[in-house]
Amino acid sequence: MILGVGCMLCSDEGFGIHVIEKLQELYEFPDNVSIVDGGVLGISLLGVISEADQLIVVDVIRNKEEVGSLYRLEGDQIPERIRAKNSLHQIDFLEALTLCQALDKVPETVILGVEPEDISSVSIDLTPQIQTKIDPVINMVLAELDRLEVSYKKRSN
Repeated sequence: MILGVGCMLCSDEGFGIHVIEKLQELYEFPDNVSIVDGGVLGISLLGVISEADQLIVVDVIRNKEEVGSLYRLEGDQIPERIRAKNSLHQIDFLEALTLCQALDKVPETVILGVEPEDISSVSIDLTPQIQTKIDPVINMVLAELDRLEVSYKKRSN
């Protein structure tokens, strides 16, 4: 499952959704790959997340690094990141992932993200610098699929 999370109404906060929309536009995936717009559903995603064996999440990650820095988090790095979360959907998402443990169905999870510039302005547009990070993060998603030996193909126009 490739899961984009974020709020499309708060500028860079919608990054994860922008990435999965472009990913769906450019590539075709086999039936065993789900592309999910998780929006700001947070803990409501528990049922969806628990269905996945492997989970690739795309989101913004505030880590007080340079704007536009790219991140790949997995395993033990993910729980540590809760301190760096600055929006409710991110905390709720991590809680949903943690609750999967109670169901004994925790997917192998990788979180891919970017250091945002602006997550508080009301705008459906990404800031210019973060807009340029969509393609690099798509390449990171594709690299994860390659690692998992999942096939995909570029759509013909």
